[in-house]
Amino acid sequence: MAKILPFKGYLPPPSLAKVVSSPPYDVLSSDEAREMVKKNDRSFLRVVKPEVDFTIKDEPQHEDLHQHAANNLDQYISAGNLLKDEDESFYVYQISMGMHMQTGIIAAVSIEEYDGSLIKRHEFTRPEKEDDRTMHIDITGANTGPVFLTFRNNGGFKHQLSDIISREKDISFKAEDDTVHSIWKVKDAALINGIRSYFKTLDCLYIADGHHRAASASRIQKTRSNNNPYHNGNEPYNYFLATIFPHDQVQILAYNRLVKDLGGLSEEQFLNAIESKFQVKNLSKREVPNKKLNFTMYFIDQWYALEVKPEIISDDSALALDAAILQEHILGPILKITDPRTDNRIDFVGGSRGLEELEHRCKSNAKVAFALYPVSIDDLLRVSDDDKVMPPKSTWFEPKLRSGLVVRLLD
Repeated sequence: MAKILPFKGYLPPPSLAKVVSSPPYDVLSSDEAREMVKKNDRSFLRVVKPEVDFTIKDEPQHEDLHQHAANNLDQYISAGNLLKDEDESFYVYQISMGMHMQTGIIAAVSIEEYDGSLIKRHEFTRPEKEDDRTMHIDITGANTGPVFLTFRNNGGFKHQLSDIISREKDISFKAEDDTVHSIWKVKDAALINGIRSYFKTLDCLYIADGHHRAASASRIQKTRSNNNPYHNGNEPYNYFLATIFPHDQVQILAYNRLVKDLGGLSEEQFLNAIESKFQVKNLSKREVPNKKLNFTMYFIDQWYALEVKPEIISDDSALALDAAILQEHILGPILKITDPRTDNRIDFVGGSRGLEELEHRCKSNAKVAFALYPVSIDDLLRVSDDDKVMPPKSTWFEPKLRSGLVVRLLD
């Protein structure tokens, strides 16, 4: 079963939702976020990415930085940029991007089920990022950004939402990236019970994005429950904020790779090494890969197509992923990048930025770029079901969820 709860969310007034809500903290660099805040000082980036209020030279660190985020959050509430709902509610959240639309629910999700692997994961977390998010949640006393969850859609979820989304939206706006975000508040007891009952029929939920936020929420729950002599399991810290979409509405784009040097190899040695595991051919123009087990590579002002030779394809659900094949047969053995999570010679570029970004970076601060075919949602679910782990930065989800659209306090 999947245990979810309604809660009294803090939402911006409809007229301010566009300017208050922001992209997630982890899709922008600090400099990109600073530029956005210069144009919009109400942006929720001032809470989820509080360094935007400082120059690099005078930026506070650790607890002081997150205390500044907490102060900003308090100011948003006191100034009316975020208003607390009077009723415990679920929130239906719909995002449109071009022809793509996905409709899900924002809810409080059980940390007990996360700890018990009823909320399945597919990534390792990085200790320093987990520490940072734990500090953020603890000091702000809030879930300021949702974990993105998904589930295997059996068709029943649409029925649960059909009457809700036929009525007038409580919030709707077009964001700066042309995505359209809409919210319907669900506070009717019968509708809430129907949604909760539906989720109880599900075997499990899956983390699509937000592993660090989920792990950090779990750590906060342990600390607060241990420090609370009256702990009973019903406190807000026993749940985390999540947006849950059916699996067949989730859209995944490629997550491409850039490498700064050839690990000591000459250009000829590098190409020869690749040809031992891949069929390599020149391309007359830039191309994205058109199927699994195929890559395109930009190297010395030339695009190449790389096709995996059959003998290196694995039956293992995680090792058969294109990102794993690239790591196991090029990045690791040839370019000497043994841990892509920590090696500063590799960088990752979301597929939404296009191949032009790969070319630009190779002409400025990288030597070679690899464009990947997107992971499918079925691959993600399969790896999670097998209790396996994907390589880091395997998935880039679009459209992005907004932060500051629904905030949940723990106190």
